[in-house]
Order: sequence, then structure tokens, then C-alpha cells
Amino acid sequence: MLKIKLICVGKLKEKEYLDLTKEYAKRLGAFCELDILELQEEYLPSAPSEGLIITALERESEKILKVIPPLSHVISLCIEGKELDSVALSEKIASIEQRFSKLCFIIGGSNGLSDKIKKISGDRISFSRLTFPHHLFRVMLLEQIYRAYTIINGRTYHK
Repeated sequence: MLKIKLICVGKLKEKEYLDLTKEYAKRLGAFCELDILELQEEYLPSAPSEGLIITALERESEKILKVIPPLSHVISLCIEGKELDSVALSEKIASIEQRFSKLCFIIGGSNGLSDKIKKISGDRISFSRLTFPHHLFRVMLLEQIYRAYTIINGRTYHK
């Protein structure tokens, strides 16, 4: 059974999103071992300079690197990543499951991910060229991982 770790920069606070996260985590329990880790986002003043943003991203990247499980396949979620449909994501997860015992998805904070994290990633995936709120995107990712497993296992959830 694949061990999936979601590393998320930023914390969920809204009850509705916490409930949805718990629901998809429960559903995924039939297919994988899921661990969701929240890391503190670096504080930035309003209207920060590009230099401050880069420094914050580097600090966040150090936190992320410390918690990536050894021998994991790493997927960064970023706008410049490759867009996949649900079937392609299911094929990617199935392929990763054949070669690795651990898969790590990384969701950056409001300023994204540092180049350092993107470079160590085995894959970069984008859900869209649109920007999504962090809390909504986490639920969307969990739903798509669940959908991928229903496709892999021939369940009728995917339409």
C-alpha cells in the first residue's frame, strides 16, 4: 500500500474545508496510507518586495526538505506544472506505486514554492493556469487522488 504524504504550507482553519479534508482522508484509507502535514507559512508584510518573498520561500523550502520522507517520489503542485486529466493522474499514481512505496505531494503557501523544491521534484503538476485558495486546493487535490484510486480500482465514482 502506497504511503502518501501531503506537505502543505499553511494551515486549514475553516470548518467546512477541515470536514471535507477528513472525509477524503477517510475514503482514501481504503487505498493508501495518507498523512497530511501542515507547515507554518512564513510571515510577510503587506506588499512585500521580491527579495522578501524569495527569502520566505527559501525558509519554507528548508522546512519542506526536512519532512520529505526518504526515497519518496515528490510531486510539486505549481502553476507551471503539467496539466493532467483525472485518468492521466490515475495512471501516474499507478506507475509511481509500481516503483516507489512513498509519494509526497507538496502544496506551497500563498507565494508558491521555491525553485529548490521544484527542482527536486520528480513531477510538477498544475490543476489549471488559474490561482486557487490554499484551503480549496487541498480539498481538490484529495478529491483527485481519491478519484484516481477509484479509476485504478475500477470503481464507478469516476464519470
